[in-house]
Amino acid sequence: MGKTPKDKPGNKLKVKADKKSYGNKKPEPEKVPQKKWYSRKKKISRRKSIARISGTKIPRKGLSKWIYRTLLSLIWFFILMVPVVIYYAHDLPDISKIKLTGGRPTVMIMDRKGGLLATYGDVYGYWLEYDEIPQDLIDAVIATEDRRFFKHSGFDMRGLGRALVKNVTSRSVVEGGSTISQQLAKNLFLNADKTIKRKIQELLLSGWLEMNFSKKEILNFYFNRVYFGAGAFGIDAAARTIFGHSARDLTLSEAAMLAGVLKGPALYSPLRDLERSYQRMEAVLNNMVEAGFITESTKDITRERSVKIVDKQTGGDERYFSDWALEQAAALIGPVQEPIIIYTTLMPDIQDKANKGLQQVMDREGEKYQAGQAAVVSLDMDGAVRAMVGGIDYTISQFNRAAQAHRQPGSAFKLFVYLAALEAGLTPDHIMRDSPVILNGWQPKNYSGKYRGDVTLREAFVHSLNTVAVKLTERINRESVIEMAKRMGLNTPIVTEPSLSLGTSEVSLLELTAAYGIVANGGYLIEPYGIVEIQNSTGEILYRHMPGPPEKILSDDVVVVMDSLLRSVVTWGTARQAQMSFPVAGKTGTTQNYKDALFLGYGLNMVNGVWVGNDDASPMKKVTGGGIPARIWRNFMIRVHLGRDDATLTTPKISPRDKPKQ
Repeated sequence: MGKTPKDKPGNKLKVKADKKSYGNKKPEPEKVPQKKWYSRKKKISRRKSIARISGTKIPRKGLSKWIYRTLLSLIWFFILMVPVVIYYAHDLPDISKIKLTGGRPTVMIMDRKGGLLATYGDVYGYWLEYDEIPQDLIDAVIATEDRRFFKHSGFDMRGLGRALVKNVTSRSVVEGGSTISQQLAKNLFLNADKTIKRKIQELLLSGWLEMNFSKKEILNFYFNRVYFGAGAFGIDAAARTIFGHSARDLTLSEAAMLAGVLKGPALYSPLRDLERSYQRMEAVLNNMVEAGFITESTKDITRERSVKIVDKQTGGDERYFSDWALEQAAALIGPVQEPIIIYTTLMPDIQDKANKGLQQVMDREGEKYQAGQAAVVSLDMDGAVRAMVGGIDYTISQFNRAAQAHRQPGSAFKLFVYLAALEAGLTPDHIMRDSPVILNGWQPKNYSGKYRGDVTLREAFVHSLNTVAVKLTERINRESVIEMAKRMGLNTPIVTEPSLSLGTSEVSLLELTAAYGIVANGGYLIEPYGIVEIQNSTGEILYRHMPGPPEKILSDDVVVVMDSLLRSVVTWGTARQAQMSFPVAGKTGTTQNYKDALFLGYGLNMVNGVWVGNDDASPMKKVTGGGIPARIWRNFMIRVHLGRDDATLTTPKISPRDKPKQ
């Protein structure tokens, strides 16, 4: 017999679905008739046929299988996200007071003439309604931050995808995917932490904003509360801080620059980096062209126009004083809980002269003599701070070397030794011997390394003889010297060792300058101060400087003699480079290994202190108090005397070293 079709090799097998009927035996395959397989009336696909025979579901094709699994994953993702959303939603911040300002209270610091010196805290301008916001600014922000703002519902999947593509193709983060609603939610209610919790809460809050406010209202909140750097929140505060006028009057170039700042106020603020800000402004203008808000020709005209940036509220050096004044205010009224205005004693013209006098000399001589830092403080005769320069450059170092630093005063401390000696009954004509002295194994030496033999106290003071100062301290008692220093306003601990008289105890330049001012003002106690009055935003006076009756701490006789000694130092002693065309008195100070150099002096009804050194206490190149510090002091006083800031330092005529008549 011939082979039937079902006996032909290659026929498909059909597996019985019911395995139980076969027991443990392997089920016999059943041949599928070729006739049915190729039937034109009933075209049964291979997948369906296998599924029918095996009793299983129809296998899916590749694409269908991927779609099915993706949808299934999404469903489970949203199911699992429900408890996560509930968990992160339970501690959402209070969003009912969206228009209220927050952050740190604003503190305005004014100079002696009532001018604005510095601003601290968060600055808020006027609240602008949507119709008051320039359209150019709206267009610039929409084009740059969220081009589909009026089309999405708080989360823009297309915008996120576009940003992702741009970032991948450029291999850097050039565009963000957050919408304006998300940015507003983050800026108003959340922090900048890059966590899953913050991102989920950001999405929840942006959705809440979209459901409760119109698009214009959301933009209104955004423009009035977004941060633009320099402590400015909102477009009006930013416009006034950066451009010096209201946001209502923004030009296209100014609007583009402000929109560019939003990407990173620390990087793109024109107050910090003007060149980078211009580059960012051009990118914003390109975005506006791409979005159809402006034409290419308008962009070209706008980018060629320069933007006028207001001068910084402080030249930098004034920040040393304003920072110090802010600390003083906290000590006077406690922690600042509301906006306040602090009226200070600083004189801006004197401050400018002090800073320029310091900078000019340090620019000429600092590197040459390996002197890296300097400080100046200037006081009225009652202790009011006229000027305070705490370092070479505030932007590099905010440490205030005039008020915060404690350094050895060197021979400038001899003021207290000789005052105590005068009170003990000694006179400038008293003779002492300049010769070697050893105390407990310690042997002080003079700067020159030589000894003069018998000298008067005036000569010893004028030439700053160390041996005589040590002997004088031992003669009148160290405790009397310490008592004098504390009576004159030094609050830092003072050692009782034999080296006491050479200024080995650390003091602040501010306190030491005030002590010299006591001699200058006739012997009345000086307590340095920088704040005249503190008011809150309603004009209520929270503090007012109310000095008590003048406290006389030095007798007239002692003051007259000490003043004479200090004038001799400038006339024919170690401070001859501080000579002026008017009477000047002062004293130099130099510490061991030239680590610190000082000059304290007074004239023109003001007392000034100058310190020069290095922050790491490394030695300078033989810098003494009669060198760079005296020249800085003189350069400053020349400017004050002439009333000019362009005065240049000239070499002083050195007076003969002849001694005046005793």
